Amino acid sequence: MNRSQLLNAFAERNDMSRKEADAVVTSLVDLITETVSRGEDVAISGFAKFRRIDRPARWARNPATGEQVRVAAKRVARITPLKAFKDSVLTGKTAKKAAPAKKKAAKKAPARKPAAKKKAPARKAPARKPAAKKKAAKRR
Repeated sequence: MNRSQLLNAFAERNDMSRKEADAVVTSLVDLITETVSRGEDVAISGFAKFRRIDRPARWARNPATGEQVRVAAKRVARITPLKAFKDSVLTGKTAKKAAPAKKKAAKKAPARKPAAKKKAPARKAPARKPAAKKKAAKRR
């Protein structure tokens, strides 16, 4: 699905025009981009977590020549899919939000009696086979 198809589907689901859908999606993307560029994390519950990672400069090895190479410091974006999103992708089913579970009063468990001690079973010695008798070698 590309941006155009996304906007059409979004507009249809939310009973709005395509222009309004474009304005909402653009606004959301801009807001996430600005927030992450300031160094703050953005987590959309059940979807993904967006964060900025600052990597320090380091030394690396060129695998072809074995030569040490200096890698400059850099800033990268990391987008981590969250559990509900991953689960729905793996199962192929859309995740439906369940109604919040009602808390029930905790029931008090009945008091337990101490368990009777069991004696360890007696170990049996392994059965021994009688030693085989060697026959004397006959000489001719």
